[in-house]
Amino acid sequence: MTRDVKEIFIGDGTPPAPAALAAKVRTLAPSMTRSMQRVAEAVAQDPAGCAALTVTGLAELTGTSEATVVRTARLLGYPGYRDLRLALAGLAAQQQSGRAPAVTADIAVDDPIADVVAKLAYDEQQTLADTAAALDTVQLGAAVTALAQARRVDIYGVGASSLVGQDLAQKLLRIGLIAHAHTDPHLAVTNAVQLRSGDAAVAITHSGSTGDVIEPLRVAFDRGATTIAITGRPDGPVSQYADHILTTSTARESELRPAAMSSRTSQLLVVDCLFIGIAQRTYETAAPALAASYEALAHRHSPRTR
Repeated sequence: MTRDVKEIFIGDGTPPAPAALAAKVRTLAPSMTRSMQRVAEAVAQDPAGCAALTVTGLAELTGTSEATVVRTARLLGYPGYRDLRLALAGLAAQQQSGRAPAVTADIAVDDPIADVVAKLAYDEQQTLADTAAALDTVQLGAAVTALAQARRVDIYGVGASSLVGQDLAQKLLRIGLIAHAHTDPHLAVTNAVQLRSGDAAVAITHSGSTGDVIEPLRVAFDRGATTIAITGRPDGPVSQYADHILTTSTARESELRPAAMSSRTSQLLVVDCLFIGIAQRTYETAAPALAASYEALAHRHSPRTR
């Protein structure tokens, strides 16, 4: 590899809510060292017991060091161990109150459906706001330029991220760009081999460590294509092969499905930003192409006569 590897920082300084701690641990544990995993697992399994411990006490309980405890607290989104202890105390109080167990960080099993709608709507709004606030517009602009000028665009994603990838490909196709969304990892790699300088590849992975997405991006990177990563973990392995990194919100995660809900919402916002930016850059060709696609489908939206 001849391209510079960038140093990436994550987090916006806002500690996660106490109820989201378990989901945060599950999401981040794979990227932690084994000693940090022991600390994270301890606080998630026994918040009340750990809340009563000093940093030295928790280090002794988990067989680690005070520095490891502090690093774990920061990785989980807390400025320091004191803030983590406060969150643990709040979580313990919630558990002891007899409140119904949470389906997500904020939604309980016995919540009426109207409350579910309101809470999910609020969570989605916050996810979008967090993503917009953290999105690096310089990186976004560079990604827009690369995609607008690309001879061909390959897009990689699996699971929920594959749906976002298909959405991006369909949008680009409607404004006249050549774009393909690959969900089969073997086809993704074999197509990536055909890329070269002047092409672009987009990887969508919330975790930043999805092998089936990273492998084709690596191949595209090595072949000289401009590479873009849309990820919630800009410090993850995917960043090694990304020329441009677009970060999505990771602050609010679902207990039922830690990645698929909030990550999809934030990924779709980034996709829409890319699409509008590209349409602006290529307006003279994009506008006629979009009009032609509308016209081609118009008859399918007309009222049927009997």
